[in-house]
Amino acid sequence: MTPAPIPTVPFALDSRQQVARAWFESLRDRICAAFEAIEREAGSDASFAYTHWDREAEGQAPGEGGGGVRGVMKGKIFEKVGVNVSTVGGEFAPGFAQTIHGAADNPAFFATGISLVAHMANPHVPAVHMNTRYLVTTKSWFGGGADLNPPLPREEDTAHFHDVLKSACDAHDGDYYPRFKAWADDYFYIPHRGVHRGVGGIFYDHLECADDAGFDANFAFTRAVGDAFLDAYPPIVRRRMGESWTDADYAAMLEWRGRYAEFNLVHDRGTLFGLKTGGNIDAILMSLPPMASWS
Repeated sequence: MTPAPIPTVPFALDSRQQVARAWFESLRDRICAAFEAIEREAGSDASFAYTHWDREAEGQAPGEGGGGVRGVMKGKIFEKVGVNVSTVGGEFAPGFAQTIHGAADNPAFFATGISLVAHMANPHVPAVHMNTRYLVTTKSWFGGGADLNPPLPREEDTAHFHDVLKSACDAHDGDYYPRFKAWADDYFYIPHRGVHRGVGGIFYDHLECADDAGFDANFAFTRAVGDAFLDAYPPIVRRRMGESWTDADYAAMLEWRGRYAEFNLVHDRGTLFGLKTGGNIDAILMSLPPMASWS
């Protein structure tokens, strides 16, 4: 595995920001290694290619507000997978600040996190999305989640994915899984289509860190979500990646990918956040599939 570059951060980080950033980067490395291992099992030498980017925002020189690293792999099993990390800071635009937790009266912010989307070559292997993040405005909090997006849903895969996430949630708070599952069901919905984007997962936000105890608890949960993703998704890939498919299966996948693209371009808050904060366009839109169709 080619070592991934570290994002340039030209401003000082406090201890919480440093430890959160380091975790997201280490999780990126573990996920990329796991995905490359699957490619090796399939007889492919595909690897992640990494591109460093600097935040570009009005009032800041390129890189002054931090940046990130975009990692992309195109292989035999993973038709296109992007795993991004970023650490950025600056000020939200006045109008956008009004929409961000804790930024209405002071637009200064810091954000660090990981985001990934995998689109698969085999229609029987579900696509997947995962992200976790730590944000600081006048408040500080963790958010994130993971959700499974199969073109051709299988009950066994859906149950496995949810069971792993539920176990991770239950270890921290018995209310987390039903609450965060319902949040994902509500969030990953395409109203103009009247359908959900996939078979769900968990979604959480604003787990606030008002003191050290709050930070420690919510950071521990966020780490558990990252670990759970590695337990939940690769086994599904290995279970399905050798299955044969038909032209009808492939056509269904392309149509489903169109729905995925519609959600990310029209409704996804992460896409909007990246575009409004001087993020890298290619990193923001890495979530889009390599091919899709609309009937």
